Amino acid sequence: MRFRSFNLSDAKDYIVTALILLFAFAIMIGRHQGGIDTLRKISVTGLSLLEEPLANIRVYRQALNTNTYLQRQNILLQDELSRLRSIEQENRELRRLLGYRERSQFELAPVSIVGKQLKGQNNTLTIDSGSSDGLEDGMPLVTSDGLIGKIVLTGSYYSQVMPYYNSLFRVSARIQENQAHGIVSWPGEIYGELVMDFVPKTIPIDSGFVVETSGNSNQFPGGIPIGRVIRSEPEPGRETQRIYLEPFVLLADIAQGFVIEFQPDTSIVNLQQDYNQLFE
Repeated sequence: MRFRSFNLSDAKDYIVTALILLFAFAIMIGRHQGGIDTLRKISVTGLSLLEEPLANIRVYRQALNTNTYLQRQNILLQDELSRLRSIEQENRELRRLLGYRERSQFELAPVSIVGKQLKGQNNTLTIDSGSSDGLEDGMPLVTSDGLIGKIVLTGSYYSQVMPYYNSLFRVSARIQENQAHGIVSWPGEIYGELVMDFVPKTIPIDSGFVVETSGNSNQFPGGIPIGRVIRSEPEPGRETQRIYLEPFVLLADIAQGFVIEFQPDTSIVNLQQDYNQLFE
């Protein structure tokens, strides 16, 4: 195979040809400037039409990412808010308990409620103090709002409490406004409602009256709030009325309380024992 040799005359021909083509192309552009401008406008318009949906897609993706981020931040903020509210509620309750302890005339032992059984009629609570802390059976458990129940079983470090939501619970009570006396119990039917029996029909009772322990039974000191009167109904065939109470303490919400280190009056206990021996 033989290659064609390249010489200077051929280069001049190429250069002249390239210049002629450039000149022709320039003349063509000059004569068709309007068409080129139209083509440019069409291309710019087309690109602008494509740019808008593409921009919307970018904005939509950015919005999705922002929304996901905000949702995560909202969950974190809700958790933090719930934690702060819980701490605030606990602080309020602790301040109320401290204030009650300072105002109280009783000897109080602070306790925490570590167990609750509130699903039947014989409900119980468990507290984290026992005989090693000086607690005894029969001592009342209270909060700053009022009566919770009494200790029925004492271990070395824990105790079982019978709350007012127990079909066996009884407490001698009186109405602050008129000093009417009766017995408060829980019929075992409706949570959030106690009853007070043995109050004569002749004594007027209004809703909102406050019921407290009377101290007559020698099991509870007097003056511990129990609940507020909701309504009263006459008992058929009797000279008494049944009074319905809303307890001041919500058992489902309590976490701390005080045990009143109350000791029954031994002279009254001895009299009761002597009286019982008369009929043996």
